[in-house]
Amino acid sequence: MPGSVAGRAVFSVAKRSLRTGTSWPGGIAPAKPVRAGWQTVAVSTDPRDSRPQFVLPLVVRIERDAPPARTDALETAARAVLALRSDERATAEDGEWAEAVHGWEDARIRKVVRRARGAEWRRAEALPGITVTGKSAEVRVFPPVPLDGWPKDLARLQVSGTELEDPESPAEAEPGTPVLWLNPGVEMSAGKAMAQAGHGAQLAWLALSPADRELWREAGFALAVRTAHPERWEALASGRLPVVRDAGFTEIAPGSCTVVADHPALR
Repeated sequence: MPGSVAGRAVFSVAKRSLRTGTSWPGGIAPAKPVRAGWQTVAVSTDPRDSRPQFVLPLVVRIERDAPPARTDALETAARAVLALRSDERATAEDGEWAEAVHGWEDARIRKVVRRARGAEWRRAEALPGITVTGKSAEVRVFPPVPLDGWPKDLARLQVSGTELEDPESPAEAEPGTPVLWLNPGVEMSAGKAMAQAGHGAQLAWLALSPADRELWREAGFALAVRTAHPERWEALASGRLPVVRDAGFTEIAPGSCTVVADHPALR
């Protein structure tokens, strides 16, 4: 899938994996090679591949004269994922989004970030979803849809080329704030990084106890996205905190560690 498709990442939470990519170890079992004539074809043995595949759509509002700051967009996207994941429409057994969310998390977890402005944004807001607002960013998240079942008003939005800048370097995160640490050695477009931040936030949510999830929700899902110092990154990525490992389908090499979800309750 083109553009800022950052799903199919490999999610590792301590000894548990949300196996959504092709990296190994820490992801799915290696594919078994099957010889087809003169060509060897890798066939996945992970049962998730045989299940219906869904994607979580996110749309960031980028007006020509007032684009959001990059870090604010990343943080807002992460909070949008958490807002949907904790919404009663997704969590209640009879919730209208529950079946789609369950199917999405039961197969390959994908997120796609698209951008909109003007009338495009207004059409996107008319669709079922949740809009989360940051300091300068607006991100709308929608319930998961089948890979080939995008609503037309979202399918027509552009994916690639989503680039944003920070007017100034972000300040250090406040003590006690959950931080999604970005790998300083991996360059990503804003759209790709937004999806990766969403992956990290989702991993933290899944790793937390119900009580800690509720405390985070009551705090408005306060979080920060920061780029780790190179000397600190290795310790973060090799510890027991949730780590996002990308499958490498867009922009970066397979198996790249992109985000470490550092929530105080998980230390």
